[in-house]
Amino acid sequence: MAAALLLSCSSTKDNNLAYFKNMPDAPSGTLPSTPGNYSLTIQPDDELVIAVTSAAPEATAVYNLPMDNPATRGAIRSSSQPRTQTYIVDEEGYVVMPVLGRLFVKGKTTAQIAHDISAMVSKDVKDPHVRVDIVNFSVDVMGEVQTPQRVHTGREHFTVLDAIASCGDLTEFAKRDRVYVIRDENGQRHYQRLDLSDSGIFANPYFYLKQNDIVYVEPNSIKIDNSKYNQNNAFKLSVISTVVSSASVIVSLIIALVSASK
Repeated sequence: MAAALLLSCSSTKDNNLAYFKNMPDAPSGTLPSTPGNYSLTIQPDDELVIAVTSAAPEATAVYNLPMDNPATRGAIRSSSQPRTQTYIVDEEGYVVMPVLGRLFVKGKTTAQIAHDISAMVSKDVKDPHVRVDIVNFSVDVMGEVQTPQRVHTGREHFTVLDAIASCGDLTEFAKRDRVYVIRDENGQRHYQRLDLSDSGIFANPYFYLKQNDIVYVEPNSIKIDNSKYNQNNAFKLSVISTVVSSASVIVSLIIALVSASK
């Protein structure tokens, strides 16, 4: 009987800790995916590295020159890598490049920005190659992960699973069916609850994270009960300590008064 109960508890625990519990039993197959081709779009305060090259380096060198104009937020820091320049997108969604001037990049993908710049540069340079990368992409991961932290990555396709893996995976107290992604869109906070035990998560549009998203993993009832138990014990210990201290003071006063009366 005891063995059966132990086996049952073990099975329940394993089941609660599992990812993608509804995965088909077949050894291989196809999982759902996010509709369309997901691409990260650029927003204000994003930091971009833009490199313009061609078969004739001297022809494109001018497009990579540092710009020191303090009146602009774009192109104010030089990259340590050769022939690249970093640009910070201003509040209106623009960066300022040498020769090309002020360019609107908000809401565009890095591929679209590279295409636009290439089209402009190609008017003066034959077959230019433009590479655009976002270098300050970051998200906050909180709650029941091994190491809650702000995760920085240069990748544009960064998922909830990537974020959790960067924090050392979930703890044993995590609710795998209550993982929240909180996102700021157009001045409003939106959230989506994800279920990591469901393989259908790959089709959820919130599976891919955006700049400054917050990932919060809710604790399970065991963690909550343990927390309450620890808080109650700490309170009881504090009360006992106060009573003992007070009693000690009272006893000391009584002894002092008795000694004084003799």
